[in-house]
Formats: sequence, C-alpha cells, structure tokens
Amino acid sequence: MAIDSFLFQLMYTASAALLYPVVILLLLAVATSLGLIGEFISEYAKRHRNVRELEKVGRSVQESVKASSLDNAAEKLHSLDQNQLVTSFAKDAGDYLKQNSVSSIDWLSEEYEVRMTKRLEQTKILSTVAPMLGLMGTLIPLGPALIGLAQGDILQLANNLMIAFATTVLGLFAGVVGYVLTLIRKRWYWQDMADIDYLVDSMGSEQ
Repeated sequence: MAIDSFLFQLMYTASAALLYPVVILLLLAVATSLGLIGEFISEYAKRHRNVRELEKVGRSVQESVKASSLDNAAEKLHSLDQNQLVTSFAKDAGDYLKQNSVSSIDWLSEEYEVRMTKRLEQTKILSTVAPMLGLMGTLIPLGPALIGLAQGDILQLANNLMIAFATTVLGLFAGVVGYVLTLIRKRWYWQDMADIDYLVDSMGSEQ
C-alpha cells in the first residue's frame, strides 16, 4: 500500500505541476489565434482574382513560348496582378524564363505548394493542440477541487473550478479559430494552386 500511495502521490504531483505550463501555453495559443485572425483579415483584403486577365496572360505566355520569345513571356508574367501567391509565382517564373530555364518552372511550382502547406500547418496545429491543452487545463484542477469539496473548503473548490472552466473556453476558442482559418485558407490555396498550374501549363514546361 505504501508503494501505491507513493505512486499515486507522484502522479498527482506531476499532473499538478503541469497546470502552469498548460495555462501559459493556452494563453500563447489564444494570443496566436488573435494574431492569425488579424493576418487572415489582411490576407482576405488583399486577395484579388481576375479570371479573364489570367486567361489572357496565359494565352499570351503560351504563344510567346511557342515563338521562343521568352523575354516577352516573362514580361507578360511580370504584369500579372492576381492573388499574392499567384502574382509572386508569376514574377519568379518570369525570372526563370529570362534565364532560359523553363525546366525549373515545375520545381518552382512545387516549392510554392510546399509554401502553402507550411502556411496551413500553423492553423492545423493550433486547431488540434489548443483543445487538448484546454482539456488538460480542465482535468488538472479537478483533483484539488475534489479535495476542497471533501474538506468542505468551498473557496478552494470554486477557484479550481473557475480555472477548469476558463481553460476549457480558451482551448475551444483557439481551436475553433485554427479550424475555421484552416478550412478557408485551404480553399484559397487550392484555387491559387490551380491558377499556378494553369500558368505552368501555359509555359509548356511539361512538354
């Protein structure tokens, strides 16, 4: 029994010691989610997609590449004004065309795909980890709360329950923000990737 009591006490002490790190991480998660909301609003305000312009530039680039006029194709790409990632890709691709390095365009498109995936990882991690931290922050104070209940210490019970409920709310808030931003950005980046693939095809880098 002495060994059991020691192990149980050790487990309780270890779990209780995790409360402050969990609370700190939760506060960081909430701060991160607020920052991501601001970043999302800024990104939304800057998004601009003109399908007609994209098709026009794509056809012009295709004709220029077929005519071996890579400098002209590069100028067309540099003039493209679309969503930030698509515009950035077009400028980088234009630089490769000026260097007569058409074979590098496929590699460049894959690099942009990796970049989009990396931008999604932050909100994915937030949407997964924040609720877990909230659950930990809920369960850890329940031990002291039950002890307070058994001892008739209502103040200890109330304080620990307040911590438990607060961490639950914070974890769910950060998780919801991460989940919603991930869904919306995933749709955005799929659209951007489709536009990039169209430009890649217009340059005939796969031919």
